[in-house]
Amino acid sequence: MNLPSNLAKSCLLASVIFWIIIGSESVDTTAFLFVFLSMIPIVLVVSFTIIITICPFFWVSRSGAFNHQTVFKTYFPYYAIVAFGICTFGIIVSDFDIYMIAFFTSAFITTSQCWIWFAKEK
Repeated sequence: MNLPSNLAKSCLLASVIFWIIIGSESVDTTAFLFVFLSMIPIVLVVSFTIIITICPFFWVSRSGAFNHQTVFKTYFPYYAIVAFGICTFGIIVSDFDIYMIAFFTSAFITTSQCWIWFAKEK
């Protein structure tokens, strides 16, 4: 399992999605400093989320007869349903705040894509 590579790709994906959504609402030329500063919390949140919620599925099943594709097919549908529910609930509770929409959308898309990257590894 190539965790550093997947974390790097996931952090980049989350940042791009987050700032595309924020940028669609309002474009401010002075906000470019915030784009770079936002990388710190984005990297921390993405790394924590992937290591705590996705990696254990692959670590636990490594010892058994499961391979990466079997883990993906077995657990990803349930993970996606729960993640979608949590993200939708968070957006609704936040009263559709643009920053919360950007956060939860990037979180859902990034974790879903991370599962795919882990499943495709040999």
